[in-house]
Amino acid sequence: MSDRTLASVDGVTRAYGGVPVLAGVTLSVETGVTAVVGPNGSGKSTLLGVLAGAVEPTDGTVSYHDGGPRDGAAKRVGYLPQRVPFRDGFTARETLGFYAALAGGDPDAALADVGLADAADKRVADLSGGMRRLLGIAQATLGDPDVVVLDEPTSGLDPEMRERAFRAAARAGDGAAVVVSSHDLDLVDAYADAVVVLRRGRVAAAGPRERLLDEYGVDDVDGLYRAVAGGSGDRPTVDDGGDADGEPSEESVHVTGVSDR
Repeated sequence: MSDRTLASVDGVTRAYGGVPVLAGVTLSVETGVTAVVGPNGSGKSTLLGVLAGAVEPTDGTVSYHDGGPRDGAAKRVGYLPQRVPFRDGFTARETLGFYAALAGGDPDAALADVGLADAADKRVADLSGGMRRLLGIAQATLGDPDVVVLDEPTSGLDPEMRERAFRAAARAGDGAAVVVSSHDLDLVDAYADAVVVLRRGRVAAAGPRERLLDEYGVDDVDGLYRAVAGGSGDRPTVDDGGDADGEPSEESVHVTGVSDR
C-alpha cells in the first residue's frame, strides 16, 4: 500500500475557557491506521474531533487532500465519537440505512464488514456494548470516506470484543486513512501503521510505528509510551467507557461519513 497524505493538521490550538487542550499541533495523516495515544487529558478526543470537523480549532487549520483512486469519496470524513446516540428502537440495518441515505454505501455490506451480518435485524436496544461499537464503526465507514476518525472504538469492551473492534477499524484502512485513539497499547502495537503520542496537548512523537521504535530503542508501543509520555512510568489503563481524556465535551450533531471539507 502506497503512503498518501490524506489530511494535514497545521498549528492547531483548541482552548476551553481560555485553557489550551491542544497547543500548536502539526501532523500529517497518511493511508493506513494511525493510532493516537497519550495520558488522560492529553487532548486525544479534542484532536480527533478537530480532525473530523466536529470541533472548531481556536487557531490553526485542518486540510483534506484528494484520495486519488478513491476520488468518489475525496475529502469525505467518517467519524465515530465516544458516544453515539443511536435510536434503541431501530434495527442495525435501519440505523445504517438512515446514514447510507446521506453518505451512500450498502448497509448490509457495511454490517458484514464488521461481523454484524447476523445481527442486521436486531434492535439497537438488544445489541451488546461491543456490537454497538461495531455498528458505530460500520456507520463511520459508510460511503468509503478517505479519512475515518474513530474515538476510542474499543471503549468499555472485554478483551475479545476490543480486538474484534480494532480489527474492523484496521480493515477500513485499506486505501483510506484511519485515525483511532486508544488506551490499549497491545492492539495499537498489533494494528497501527503509525503512532502519534500526545502529552499535555502537544505532539511528543509521531511517525511510522517501526521508525519510532527504532528511534527510541524500544521493542513495542508500550515501551514507546513509557519513553515518551509515561512520566511516572505507568502504563495507561484500558478505559472503562468513561470520558477517558477528561476533556470538556461539546454537544453537537455530526453525521458521520458525510462531512465534505
